[in-house]
Amino acid sequence: MGKWRDGTAELLIPGHDGPVGLRIAASSRARRRGLLGRDGIDGAIMLTPCAGVHTFRMRFAIDVAYLDKELRVVHVHTMNPGRLGMIRLRARHVLEAEAGAMAAWGLAPGMRVAIRTPGRGDP
Repeated sequence: MGKWRDGTAELLIPGHDGPVGLRIAASSRARRRGLLGRDGIDGAIMLTPCAGVHTFRMRFAIDVAYLDKELRVVHVHTMNPGRLGMIRLRARHVLEAEAGAMAAWGLAPGMRVAIRTPGRGDP
């Protein structure tokens, strides 16, 4: 998929039973909003393009996974509210989920995820 659009999709993680609900934030406005003002999230959100995030004004801790252009996980870590994350130069996309979710899904560096969007199949 060349150009991502705001909307919903499914995150497919090798070894995890079933897809994870995913919201895609591709527009400048959607990326700026991200998870701000929310008390939690079911599933995950993907910010694209994105190479770094912050948790200022966030109400809960999040897991962050940086993905390269082939959707391979470059780095995963947990961020508490009020933090500035490091920029990952190889990252093209960032996944965010509630703290602990990515470990439960088995998401780890080196894995390649897939994203299935409605009506388009796997990218």
